[in-house]
Amino acid sequence: MEKPNSYCEFVASLDKDNLHRIYHDNQYGYPIHSDDELFCRLILEINQAGLSWTTILKKQENFRKAFSNFNINQVANYTDVDIQRLLSDTGIIRNKLKINATIFNAKKIIELQKEHGSFKNWLDQQFPLQIEDWVKLFKKTFKFTGGEITKEFLKSTGYIPGAHISTCETNKLVLISNPMWIKKD
Repeated sequence: MEKPNSYCEFVASLDKDNLHRIYHDNQYGYPIHSDDELFCRLILEINQAGLSWTTILKKQENFRKAFSNFNINQVANYTDVDIQRLLSDTGIIRNKLKINATIFNAKKIIELQKEHGSFKNWLDQQFPLQIEDWVKLFKKTFKFTGGEITKEFLKSTGYIPGAHISTCETNKLVLISNPMWIKKD
């Protein structure tokens, strides 16, 4: 079989209960309204760096348990004891830089919430930046958010287009669910 040209083509041949197919059909590119779930996606994208997305999908529930269901306030208050707990948790990616970035980023999101009302509001207020400007903003604001991580976070949460190809059935649902992409006259 030829190598697929897109994630959509890759998942098209997978069973409906495949982790990639479930993520593609139900999460990828759809807007997220909860700050904790936006934080979740950011942390999963950060942890994917240098690894396969399959690894992250298989470990996502372990991440959810290890990081207090991605409760931003709880993660922001993690101590050295929590860091040691996470470093010994075989169910997640045990990378100290990524763990420290997660805690730092939770604290930054709390600052953004205080200033803008929510993390989502802050993201919405940046729309529609060009990808280069998003990357600069994320690098200035967060830790461990290079170009690919930022791009995938924004694509996977509907802030930039491109999660799905135009012929993908899920693309139509993503467009309908994302009012930011509706053309205004």
